[in-house]
Amino acid sequence: MAVLFDPFRELERGATRQGLRRMPIDLYRDGDHYVLTADLPGVDPGSVDVDVDGQLLTIRAERTTRSQGDVKWLTRERQGGAYLRQLTLGQGIDTASISANYENGVLSVVIPVSEQAKPRKVAVSTGTPAAETAEAAEVTAS
Repeated sequence: MAVLFDPFRELERGATRQGLRRMPIDLYRDGDHYVLTADLPGVDPGSVDVDVDGQLLTIRAERTTRSQGDVKWLTRERQGGAYLRQLTLGQGIDTASISANYENGVLSVVIPVSEQAKPRKVAVSTGTPAAETAEAAEVTAS
């Protein structure tokens, strides 16, 4: 039975907590890394914070509302507030090499796969199995 490797098993925690704004994300694998993109329109780049604590990736940001003096609003649909998204990273992620970039209202986080989790080729030898050769060497040495 084949078991699929899913490093984002528990994809999100706390995505819809009270008072937090929705942060839509896309997540895909491109070769030996994952790419997460999150829409954060109107967010000040200085407020964007990406943390990794163990296997927990946390993205925080805040959009502040700008009001000038005694303005009388006719309509106000663009709310300010905090954004929070937490992703539990599975095994096989190189958490020390995660990088992030914020440009034009989109946060991109590159999450590399660790060397141990990358597919590798195992050499196949012919002849006497290595275990039998080691046992024979022990017997002759005694």
